[in-house]
Amino acid sequence: MKKRRKFTADFKSKVALEALREQQPIHEIAKRYQVHASQVTEWKKALQGNASSVFESKSAKHDEAFKQKLKDDRLYKQIGQLQVEVDFLKDSCDQLGVVIPEDELR
Repeated sequence: MKKRRKFTADFKSKVALEALREQQPIHEIAKRYQVHASQVTEWKKALQGNASSVFESKSAKHDEAFKQKLKDDRLYKQIGQLQVEVDFLKDSCDQLGVVIPEDELR
């Protein structure tokens, strides 16, 4: 069985940049770096798709992470509140002698 090769991010970006320049055909670039042409094409597309992230400011990335954390915190708080309500309703039903089928408690 052939062992899979792993390539560094620097190597991938070097090959992808060369492919973006389009000074040589993809198959020649692939041959020179000893990788498959489809792999070069994939790296090229990945570079094109993520190029804008290079120019994002650190504060913009931080703001996005902060917004996601706030959203997560709000959802966890809501889950906690709903669990408290379910527990309260279960206890109230027990005190009143109301039987709720198990499949309705899910």
